[in-house]
Amino acid sequence: MDTLPESTPEEETVEPLFLPKPSLISRYKNIFFAICGSLLALILVFYIAVWRTPTDFPVDTIVSVNRGESLEEITQKFASLRLIRSPFAFRSLVILLGGEKKVTAGDYLMTNKESPLTLAWRIIEGRLGMEPIKVTIPEGLNVSEISGILGKKLALFDAELFLREAKDKEGYLFPDTYFLPPTAKPVDVILKMQKNFDEKMRSVETDIEKFGKPFDEVLIMASILEGEAKDTESRKIVAGILWKRISIGMPLQVDATFKYINGKDSSNLTLDDLKMDNAYNTYTNRGLPPTPINNPGLDALLAAVTPTKTEYLYFLTGNDGKMYYAKTFEQHKVNKQKYLR
Repeated sequence: MDTLPESTPEEETVEPLFLPKPSLISRYKNIFFAICGSLLALILVFYIAVWRTPTDFPVDTIVSVNRGESLEEITQKFASLRLIRSPFAFRSLVILLGGEKKVTAGDYLMTNKESPLTLAWRIIEGRLGMEPIKVTIPEGLNVSEISGILGKKLALFDAELFLREAKDKEGYLFPDTYFLPPTAKPVDVILKMQKNFDEKMRSVETDIEKFGKPFDEVLIMASILEGEAKDTESRKIVAGILWKRISIGMPLQVDATFKYINGKDSSNLTLDDLKMDNAYNTYTNRGLPPTPINNPGLDALLAAVTPTKTEYLYFLTGNDGKMYYAKTFEQHKVNKQKYLR
């Protein structure tokens, strides 16, 4: 009986335990390509939403972010102005950057096309894109004088609106050097000067508290000292005289308040001016005027709470610019004859 020859090891074939069917391989390919397609779509959406700017981006324009506007309102404005393509993506970017509550109001200059990411960063950091203008406000100027300086320095500034809005802020607008955008709005300048005032007051609050008088009285006195004396020593001596006059019920009789009333200085005052019925006339009214008459600096504030005690009760500034003091009215009249002629 014939038998089949045994196969050699080389001739043995091993059947694979598992061989994917063609349909299964095709399915894997489809899943792979679907994932790749989805990733590409996501990358494209990310690029459009985060990096790509609208083709009609408004270059060389100024876009305003107003104080009090919500992130939703700002986003919708940017979308309507064609600054961004996707309001949702832009709002998400601002939130992710931690700026939902930190958006900075101001006028933003768009000199080039910018990505939504760049715009989000700019409004959070307050990067207006305009070269700031240096504006110096000297000590002792009143609101009207400050509005005049701002109107001259900033071509687009509404000085009249500033004067109306800041009228009740007299004394609380700190004199300093400010760097302001060319399109600065009155309300923003007022808030900036008030914020500076609050910060500067921290350095003198201990001295004011030790002095023991209400802050509003100290501020009013400091504003008078700005108008009556020009250096620290004389301010302290005059402060001692004026606080003494208040304590004994004597009118302050200072000329500086007339600059606030009618713009006149001591050399232009008449007898009729000294008799005029006005709450700021310290010749006809006892005590301090109702409000500060200008915006004093730190030196005048410190002088108001660190007065020099003397026996003087009268003072004047001579035609030579020096201060002269007297203990009695008779001595004061002699000084007037000698130094004001």
